[in-house]
Amino acid sequence: MKIVANNKKAYFNYFIEDKEESGIELLGWEVKSARAGKVSLVDSFVFFGREKGEKEGNIQAWLKNAHFSPFEHGVVKDQEVRRDRRLLLRRAQIEKFYRAVMTKGVTCVVTKLYFSKGGYLKAEIALARGKQLHDKKQVIKERDLNREAEREIRGK
Repeated sequence: MKIVANNKKAYFNYFIEDKEESGIELLGWEVKSARAGKVSLVDSFVFFGREKGEKEGNIQAWLKNAHFSPFEHGVVKDQEVRRDRRLLLRRAQIEKFYRAVMTKGVTCVVTKLYFSKGGYLKAEIALARGKQLHDKKQVIKERDLNREAEREIRGK
């Protein structure tokens, strides 16, 4: 498993509750860009809705605001770097996440992108509950204390 991108900001801003693996529907140049490691998940999230123009039908999961850098050796001129990408989930998984997101204070974020053993790009999506300011300060405080303790241990 080769990790392409981590969403460290999601772990800092949210309490991560439930994780699932999902496939992503990508274009060829996006896969090549991911293999080169030129993907950013900062400010990306999962949106549940229907395709544009559809009034009825099944709800689908979409990866929004993920940045895939343009592939410079490609022939495609219109490489839209922040387009919506469909996530490939089973119906039961989509319904489970959709019901959870409808409750107040819960969102769905992508925590990491990686290549599976079969060579497919997979996304780890998670239900997340927002942290308050005092929770974030506590995380920073604990991190600083651990860093100081490690320095003292190495110094002795």
